[in-house]
Amino acid sequence: MNAPTSTGPLAGLKVLDLSRVLAGPWSTQVLGDLGADIIKIEQPGQGDDTRKWGPPFLNDGSGDAAYYLSANRNKRSIAIDMAKPEGAALIRQLAAKCDIAVENFRVGGLAKYGLDYASLSAVNPALIYCSITGFGQTGPYKDLGGYDFLVQGMSGLMSVTGKSDEEPGAGPIKVGTPTVDLSTGLYAVISILAALHHRHATGLGQHIDIALFDTQMALMANQASNALVANLTPRRMANEHPTLVPYRDFKTADGSIIIALGNDRQFAGFCNVIGCAALASDPRFEKGSSRAVNRAALYAEIEPRIASWTSHGLITALEAAKLPCGRINTVPEALADPHVTARGIVKTMHRPDGTAIKVLGFPGQFSSTPADYRSAPPRAGEHTREILSELLSLNEVEIAALHTNGSIGIESR
Repeated sequence: MNAPTSTGPLAGLKVLDLSRVLAGPWSTQVLGDLGADIIKIEQPGQGDDTRKWGPPFLNDGSGDAAYYLSANRNKRSIAIDMAKPEGAALIRQLAAKCDIAVENFRVGGLAKYGLDYASLSAVNPALIYCSITGFGQTGPYKDLGGYDFLVQGMSGLMSVTGKSDEEPGAGPIKVGTPTVDLSTGLYAVISILAALHHRHATGLGQHIDIALFDTQMALMANQASNALVANLTPRRMANEHPTLVPYRDFKTADGSIIIALGNDRQFAGFCNVIGCAALASDPRFEKGSSRAVNRAALYAEIEPRIASWTSHGLITALEAAKLPCGRINTVPEALADPHVTARGIVKTMHRPDGTAIKVLGFPGQFSSTPADYRSAPPRAGEHTREILSELLSLNEVEIAALHTNGSIGIESR
């Protein structure tokens, strides 16, 4: 069975996906959502590491973990053992048919199989080859293994995440999602799209070197800018903002809500809502920079007033005044939010056997070429026969021979 026809803006592009775990698969899933045909190379008998990263697992006999399902829709899986010469040769033949290759092996790890950029660009000069590593292809750390948690610490992110040093339980805390992996995957996509534009002009591909560490350093954004401009050492402030006040969670009569005010006009409106309009003209609080310096005094004024409201009552009043605020949801509560439903964020896909899988969809809304959802996250080796027949024109005898010598894996049904 051929891959379902794509309607996305990248329809017609083929991607050789040599990546596993998260940063690479996240990037190729985005390309797949946008219409590219993703050919996922997996190790026979093992598959992507995240297939086993559970519980929870999908209850369909595949043993696939929810973690794997989050990053592998709109792909076709082919099981090839690249350590075997015949397997590496198959991958080179596939690379000759593809527009993009994505890999996240250690620096130099694919050269011994003839699957590095130099080798694959020799057979396909138009190939855009994206290497995702922990620390990049150069520099003193290039040979180190890179993991999201490690990079969160080394980049300074954890130094600004967690309770402040003055609070009980203070200390560095990692972000609750693998933000470095996910962001690196997104930067990989951005880089690939830029390289595609270059190829349109020149006909030539190129090598993209993108690292978890570099990505998270770039994402330190305003915190790093504070250090660069003023030689400041940003510190942990729990849910506080270094410059915007009030911009944090507050206790109400029956729970907590977030109030996030970004300018002086919003602050004045907020003061009106909670019944202390005079604070907006108080010299200590009138300007954002003054509020940042005098935040403790401001909180002494507004916290008792906020605590007299119910969460629902204050959110309703603030929303009526067009002021940014909201609940602090659990993940299930967020997924059940009516706005999530209205925006179509959760999608239901089905494997060939009918197994339903719920996934979070692509967030961009296109007016003409929307993201599409052609195929659920595949079983390991589900499309081995299909891809070898379709792209390399191998017959059943040739495929069987490769299977017999262990070069490929074929899903048993």
